Amino acid sequence: MDRTQPGFPTLDLNVPSVARMYDYLLGGKDHYAADRLACAELLGLAPGIRAAVLHQRRFLERAVRHLAAEAGVRQFIVFGAGIPARHNNVHEIAQEAEPRARVVYVDNDPVVAAFGRKYLERGERVAALRADLRRPGEVFAHPRFRERIDVELPAAVLLVSVLHCLPGPEGPREVVDALLDRLAPGSFAAISQLASARERTRERVTRFMRETAAEGFGDVRAPEEVAAFFGRLRVLPPGLGDVAGWRPDSDLLPRQCGGRSGEDLVEFGGVGRLP
Repeated sequence: MDRTQPGFPTLDLNVPSVARMYDYLLGGKDHYAADRLACAELLGLAPGIRAAVLHQRRFLERAVRHLAAEAGVRQFIVFGAGIPARHNNVHEIAQEAEPRARVVYVDNDPVVAAFGRKYLERGERVAALRADLRRPGEVFAHPRFRERIDVELPAAVLLVSVLHCLPGPEGPREVVDALLDRLAPGSFAAISQLASARERTRERVTRFMRETAAEGFGDVRAPEEVAAFFGRLRVLPPGLGDVAGWRPDSDLLPRQCGGRSGEDLVEFGGVGRLP
């Protein structure tokens, strides 16, 4: 993938990007020196961040596989889509279980949206939109969204590793509720974000990301704050916690990802269903 191609927005490569930092921590190739330097500093502050990022990606894959293959979900809405992975993107996993599955990727980063249009859109069942999670009404009213998602039928909304980009203790809860209001009964939500039980860790990582990254960063939250986002949902087993333990493929998974995230910083969340 080459961001110098026509059609991609101009970048200030000296300023780190959250999306590119994630790509680096996931072992991708779409990052630059500023992103790698920022990640090195972040790992010094919170060594568990790499494991947390790897676990959130594996959690996303397992959640989509479960929802498509076992729960019968045929519509997926991915917020904070990020830079496309080399393989196992949401539409690939969902369509392996059901070729008719429809997926809409949403991100407000212009580069991520351009990548999505170029590398993710395959046929009429997949779309990548540049839109803002904080304005769900605009997302659901978008013509290309409405061409793919039938809001009268159950869907799965994926909010994996994105809510920590929204500041404040109540703002994300309002966003989550606004999204759930637009889903049919029986829909699902997979939600996770960076969390820590230690106030000092939350403050240090939040401050670093706000001062470093090009786009806004919200808050690393306490686990109980993340759990509050599930207030309207019936949480699926095994419940909420470090997503490394959410239906792991094997006992080896945490070790393959570099161990569990640890007490200092985790990706906390789970999957819930609307009654």
